[in-house]
Amino acid sequence: MDSHDPPAVTSSQQPWHALPPDAVLKAIQGTPDGLSEHEARARLERHGPNVLQRVSGESPLKLLWRQVNNPLIWVLLASAGLAIALGKVTDGIIVLAVVVLNTLIGFVQEFRAGKAIEALTQMVPENATVLREGQKVTVPAAQLVPGDVVVLASGDKVPADVRLLAERNLQVEEAALTGESVPSEKKVAPVDTSAGIGDRTSMAFGGTHVTYGTGTAVVVATGSATELGRISQLLREAVDLQTPLTKALASIGRYLTIAILIISAVLLGVGLLRGYAVAESLLAALTLAVAAIPEGLPAIVTIALAIGVQYMAARRAIIRKLPAVETLGSTTVICSDKTGTLTRNEMTVQALWTPAGFYSLSGVGYSPQGEVRRGDQPLASLPEDARELLVAGALCNDASVRSKDGTWELTGDPTEGALLVAAEKAGLRVEELRSRRSRVDAIPFESENQFMATLNEDERGARSLFLKGAPEVVLRRCDSHEGLDARTVLAEVERLASRGMRVLAVASKSVPGSQQGVRLEDAAGGFRLLGLQGMIDPPREEAIQAVKACHAAGITVKMITGDHAKTAEAIGAQLGILEGGRAVTGAELAEMDEARLRGSATSSNVFARVAPEHKLRLVRALQTEGHVVAMTGDGVNDAPALKQANIGVAMGITGTAVSKEAADIILTDDNFASIAAAVEEGRRVYDNLIKSLAFVLPTNLGLALILIVGVAFFPILHINGEREALLAMLPSQLLWINLVATVALALPLAFEAREPDVMKRPPRRPDSPVLSRFVLMRTVLVAVLMCAGATGLFLWEYNTEVARLGHDMALREAQTMAVTTVIMFQMFYLLNCRSLRDSFFRIGVFSNPFVYLGIGLLALLQLGFIFLPFMQRVFGTAPLTLEALGLCALVGAVVLPVISVEKWWRSRRAQRSRRERGAGRQLPSRVPRRATVG
Repeated sequence: MDSHDPPAVTSSQQPWHALPPDAVLKAIQGTPDGLSEHEARARLERHGPNVLQRVSGESPLKLLWRQVNNPLIWVLLASAGLAIALGKVTDGIIVLAVVVLNTLIGFVQEFRAGKAIEALTQMVPENATVLREGQKVTVPAAQLVPGDVVVLASGDKVPADVRLLAERNLQVEEAALTGESVPSEKKVAPVDTSAGIGDRTSMAFGGTHVTYGTGTAVVVATGSATELGRISQLLREAVDLQTPLTKALASIGRYLTIAILIISAVLLGVGLLRGYAVAESLLAALTLAVAAIPEGLPAIVTIALAIGVQYMAARRAIIRKLPAVETLGSTTVICSDKTGTLTRNEMTVQALWTPAGFYSLSGVGYSPQGEVRRGDQPLASLPEDARELLVAGALCNDASVRSKDGTWELTGDPTEGALLVAAEKAGLRVEELRSRRSRVDAIPFESENQFMATLNEDERGARSLFLKGAPEVVLRRCDSHEGLDARTVLAEVERLASRGMRVLAVASKSVPGSQQGVRLEDAAGGFRLLGLQGMIDPPREEAIQAVKACHAAGITVKMITGDHAKTAEAIGAQLGILEGGRAVTGAELAEMDEARLRGSATSSNVFARVAPEHKLRLVRALQTEGHVVAMTGDGVNDAPALKQANIGVAMGITGTAVSKEAADIILTDDNFASIAAAVEEGRRVYDNLIKSLAFVLPTNLGLALILIVGVAFFPILHINGEREALLAMLPSQLLWINLVATVALALPLAFEAREPDVMKRPPRRPDSPVLSRFVLMRTVLVAVLMCAGATGLFLWEYNTEVARLGHDMALREAQTMAVTTVIMFQMFYLLNCRSLRDSFFRIGVFSNPFVYLGIGLLALLQLGFIFLPFMQRVFGTAPLTLEALGLCALVGAVVLPVISVEKWWRSRRAQRSRRERGAGRQLPSRVPRRATVG
């Protein structure tokens, strides 16, 4: 086909659903074998990528308003208005400037965080299986073009608008387009031209999901030309940045606002009682409000969460729903699939068993990237019974392998791929075999049936029905076991399974040459057992280490698989999950009442032959027992369990579109180690948020205490015949500390390295308060130290210099020293906050260079605050001597030994408490222990 042919007709120009398949192919300029690579590239340039334009759910104005619509911001705005009304125009303008700056910081960070999350969701690999010149290949869905022939199977997301060419029991869920939750049965036959979307049974539309059966179809529209593209403006996708932590902080903000207003009113009364002028009392109340409000906290939290999302993406865990960042830190149980997640997904047929004998194979498999690793020499010497078994396994098979650029690529199921590779190793050429014994019809594998059947015809016209599936299912359909009874065969299945192998049984029977199709009743019996194929998917080394790390972190790992119980037990033992127990089967779970199920879900760690509905019951049982559950899945039937779990984890490579959309996290490498890494990152993010909180709040309380002490106890001076209140800081100076200094130092904590024991602590309870007893005690301790140091230096400097310099200059110098002392306190306290329990030497002095960058930046800003003339005019500061700066630094450094002693005391107390409880005791099975932060 020439790429210069006229463009293919688009969906809007043809009623594709009303045309027969051959007319559709003619109009779209396609063939049943698909397009050539050259033609596909040409059409991609002509039609553009098969993607929909993403539209943000919130406008920039709405984001901006959310930054302003905060009770703390309204208090600041009221304070600015009051300051201007009292003639303190400079202070009022500075407060307004802070509000504007804070609003812009919050807006920019939330906007960028939303875009980052949106971009990360677009990183999720979405692929489609297409025919290119008759060969099955996997391509990114974005590269589909009109005329491509796609292969659809249960669990797939339909990648574009397609017209069916062939189908087998195909059902598609179209709720995204029609609102009808019941799947639609699809047929190849054309329908009436006037049929609505819900009645176009010959079509499947982009964005819908295949729930049953298989089919092939030709792409007739892509991207914005699809039905979904035309209504995409109704499907706006909003990024929800509200998380449990941000909700808790919003609640703290409301209570803090009420407390600030009450204390400000009390302070106003105290000032009036002490003889303050009304204007001065109002100014003191205004200053308290400015001091107590943590203006930079919202920006700090937003940035920390956005950084956490990026860090997790770097560790191959894409966060689709931001609350998952926090929930990860509370996870107590991880329920993981086995294949490809805990194991390598390198299925290798290692054993063949037939009624005539046992044959060992080795050294053949394929990598997760699909590259086939072939054996050195074909095993041409295998006897006829073994070769017949391999032939049947290759024919009753939907996978394919092809050579490309010197390597072999696999398309299809890993288990089926192993059967093909074993046949190739034995000298059988699969493509040649399939051409000589062509497929007439098939019953695709479905979890409800646990088998696959194909009807094949050889060159002489003789037809055979091949059956492949779970041994117990296949054996029930076999009349002949070549002289062996079923118990003998099942004993061999047990023997292979006990070695960690997955066992498939293969059978066949001859059928009349006139038989044109295969139905479920055709596969009900009459088969002859050909034998068993045993394959193994060995555990990943990194998964073994990740399981150990989870156990050390107080997280129980449970393996839930559809494999045979003995296979599950063998792999579970190798991974360190089984721990001497046995696998519980899905049949046993089905017979349990809810009470027994909760007990089994808690006490057992390996579950085999499990159906999707069993997964859902297990998750609910664990949650009833008080656990926070992370659940992995990759199939369409896993979606209910993924949604039910506290954290749904989908596989990015093998996962279906349905499972990805139901999940909170998507693993780009399908590796269990990435789940453990995500948990580790989640704990690090939460730790760093608590560190930021523990750093910011003492400053606000300390500044409020400095003001309260001044109003309540500082003398009222008589200057030039007028009464004047003595305050250690002006409102503008408080804002300098509260926003510029605090944010510059708190932001680096978001980049702080993981604590050495982050995966050796029990999980954090999700209902544990953000303002824990530790945070409150630390806040009061540091605030009192800060208040004592700053007010003490202020009084000392003022009383020492007032006689020499006069009131105004002595006051400016004293206030400048008070501000500088608080800044020094913050710098030294920041080093203490790098670890809330241990010395920062333990996590590495230079493990977070951003800390020293922040300290250096703030030091430069503070020098400008002290010495630059325009800063002196704006903030009312005065230059300090080197001796005064050294004194501020010395007083500020007091926080280092004091907090170090506090950490030592808490550590000793925790050790004594652990000894009293009994060291090394396991976590309770019902509700996990409350973890302490710090």
